[in-house]
Amino acid sequence: MEKIRLGIIGVGNMGTGHCQNILEGLCPEIEITAAADRRASRREWAAEHLPGAALFTEGEELIASGTCDAVLIAVPHYQHPPLAISAFRHGLHVMVEKPAGVYTLQAREMNAAADEHPELTFGMMFNQRTNCVYRQVKEMIDAGELGQMKRVSWLITDWYRTQYYYDSGAWRATWAGEGGGVLLNQCPHQLDLLQWLCGLPVRVQAHCHEGKWHDIEVEDDVTAYLEFANGATGVFVTTTADAPGTNRLEITGTRGKLVCEYDKLTFIRNTVDEREWCVTCQEGFRKPDSEEIPVETDGQNPQHPAVLNAFAAHILRGEPLVADGREGIRGLMLSNAMHLSSWLNRTVELPIDEAEFLRLLQERCRTSRHKDERDVTMSTEGTY
Repeated sequence: MEKIRLGIIGVGNMGTGHCQNILEGLCPEIEITAAADRRASRREWAAEHLPGAALFTEGEELIASGTCDAVLIAVPHYQHPPLAISAFRHGLHVMVEKPAGVYTLQAREMNAAADEHPELTFGMMFNQRTNCVYRQVKEMIDAGELGQMKRVSWLITDWYRTQYYYDSGAWRATWAGEGGGVLLNQCPHQLDLLQWLCGLPVRVQAHCHEGKWHDIEVEDDVTAYLEFANGATGVFVTTTADAPGTNRLEITGTRGKLVCEYDKLTFIRNTVDEREWCVTCQEGFRKPDSEEIPVETDGQNPQHPAVLNAFAAHILRGEPLVADGREGIRGLMLSNAMHLSSWLNRTVELPIDEAEFLRLLQERCRTSRHKDERDVTMSTEGTY
């Protein structure tokens, strides 16, 4: 096999973006041989832009067609695990757009299906892991340069969305259609990075404000407090309503602080570990000396094409994935914990009570509003 025959399930905002990257030659070991979408207009787009590709209305039809070696699933969130499970059972490699699903019990079933087929590749579209800044943070933490983690703060409020955006699809911003708001649509990237860099917290207290800034039923403004096993604490704040918004990550350890903002990484490094300084310094107010160091990276941020290229390389040659699909449950666990904490108005421990979360989610789905379908596709260029 020289090229992976890929089927795209969902030719909406993200699906068309992936198609364009492949058509522009950014993924040389992948060719699109099939596409599926329930909307006739999107199949018409595929017929025009993907000549020779087999076209289907349903993802299940594509999966059973024998037209591809792998599928990329880019449909509304609830459908991610069922389609992935079906693809595994048909012997297909699977790449899933974020998030892994809406609730962790779903993701567990998907992971179990992947485990039943170890010969198949399972990837998750966590393209932010390819960003040179976050890769460098990961390397520095893993190398122990920050010492013991004490605090993490992520203010990620530049996911601005208008009411037009939320009105553009019947499934958007509803419990029954999307399963959540900013935590499940925009922030899976940051939630994945947070657990990838710092590990999962053990306790979460969150306040998720539903329809605070938009006419929607799901959360568009979130503030969460996190506690980690080693005693470190964290704050995670996000919204789709701030303009211009902020994206600032700070991670403080005993040996200094990392600050990520404006695509730059700065390390304020202590000359002495703070825990050692605290018990040896003979002055009451003096901090350990520190130096501010701009951190150089390789400057590379290849995003979605890099994830797909690694996916193809894993299938063809066993090379590493950017993110194994099984890891998607970790950020989803954090998202579910924030929702559950807010719904119960109390601190919750991780892993959460997954059955209770699903019960409360289903209650919201039963009263979820109906929205008329609109045939709108928007470019995602520049949104990361």
